[in-house]
Amino acid sequence: MKLYWCEKSRAFRIAWMMEELGLPYERIRVDIRDNDSEPNADFLAASPLGKVPALVDGETKLWDSGAICLHLADTYPEAGLGVAPGDASRGAFLQWIMFTNAVIEPAMVEKFAGLEVQPLRYGHGSFDQMIETLENGISAGPWTMGERFTSADVLLGSSTHFLETFGVLPEASPLKAYAERCRARPAFQAAQSFDADS
Repeated sequence: MKLYWCEKSRAFRIAWMMEELGLPYERIRVDIRDNDSEPNADFLAASPLGKVPALVDGETKLWDSGAICLHLADTYPEAGLGVAPGDASRGAFLQWIMFTNAVIEPAMVEKFAGLEVQPLRYGHGSFDQMIETLENGISAGPWTMGERFTSADVLLGSSTHFLETFGVLPEASPLKAYAERCRARPAFQAAQSFDADS
């Protein structure tokens, strides 16, 4: 497998996921911040928008972090990072897999851009609703699927980590402890070391 990656970007999520998976992969750095660099044709074939992360797994090419995490969880079930089709909790798992890109990121744009809060008009509701929903989602904890860590936690955990880093998590939020549990995982720390070493 090949992971197209750049430090301090959304690609962190997939570096973490790959480390959790425990399978060999090649990490290929793409400098997405250098407007003068010549685009890598193989990278653009995997990511037509020129965004990271992008994953090539055999004939499969993916460039959305939620899709990548779902693909990896389903394709490599022996890693225990997914919920199988037909399992009663599959629906909840799919909802949490999609939550980062569909709800958290738009809510962060709302917050940082100072947009008017319009929960009836915005598909993500509001930033406050996003925080409340995520807090409720981990309440059965320690992970979103209860006792079992899954690829949904890779997505949600990385988002929660960044929300805390940016100083927008409420002080008393249980998400702070959730972020700490995520950061304590060796795979998270390995992915973080890639950012630090670049």
